[in-house]
Amino acid sequence: MQKGGPAAQWAGDAVAGTDRTRTAVTGGPAVILVVPQMGENIGTAARAMLNFGLHDLRLVAPRDGWPNPKAVAAASGADEVLAAARLCDTEEEATGDLNAVYATTARLRDMIKPVLTPAAAAEDMRARHQRGETTGILFGGERAGLSNDDAVLAHALVRVPVNPAFASLNLAQAVLLMGYEWFRAGDTTPGTVLDLGVTRPASASELHGLFDHLESELDAAGFLYPPEKRPAMVRNLRTMLLRAGLTEQDVRTLRGVVTALARGRPRRS
Repeated sequence: MQKGGPAAQWAGDAVAGTDRTRTAVTGGPAVILVVPQMGENIGTAARAMLNFGLHDLRLVAPRDGWPNPKAVAAASGADEVLAAARLCDTEEEATGDLNAVYATTARLRDMIKPVLTPAAAAEDMRARHQRGETTGILFGGERAGLSNDDAVLAHALVRVPVNPAFASLNLAQAVLLMGYEWFRAGDTTPGTVLDLGVTRPASASELHGLFDHLESELDAAGFLYPPEKRPAMVRNLRTMLLRAGLTEQDVRTLRGVVTALARGRPRRS
């Protein structure tokens, strides 16, 4: 691969969770790996990037050279990220075209810089991208992370709130975490999604039919007794069933259950 240019195209196999027919998410900050050591770690970092639509991978003086076939095997199909990776000699070269750079770190630095959580950094990057600015995230080598000379070139530091007694993330984990926060900051997916499959939410008339059916059988069984307590018991039952968020299939199943339980039972006169 020419320095600063794309690598040769990699051939990749489909993996679980991959659907090439769907529209890909693109854009986002550059991921800059400063003196990464093992090709496997570069590959897993590329896989983490592609999970969250990040494609701009920049490698600063990788220890084992580049391209690296071990990175391809570890990328599990994130070939497009590896193919477009830029090889740089220095951090200055890797960040020269960026408007803002964020340095990930596991320890406090003797620098007067903003220190952000990953979530706060993602929000800041999103705001910058909306203004047309470009950003990048620095990740240090596997053994010691970023040096102070590396971190001093960043506009802000990013520290992950982790167990202070064991603040040890591997390279791919760190990239995945930052990629997730970047993606989440721009995601509009609701927090809870109910997959109804082939059914649908029950209509009011279907629910009323269930109520009438159930209550008539409970009357016949003598459950809704004495009469003066019946209204309150009915309200409680209906409230409970409505709280369940029943589907049309749920209603049909419950009515079948009520019918089966009532079949052959002596009815109260």
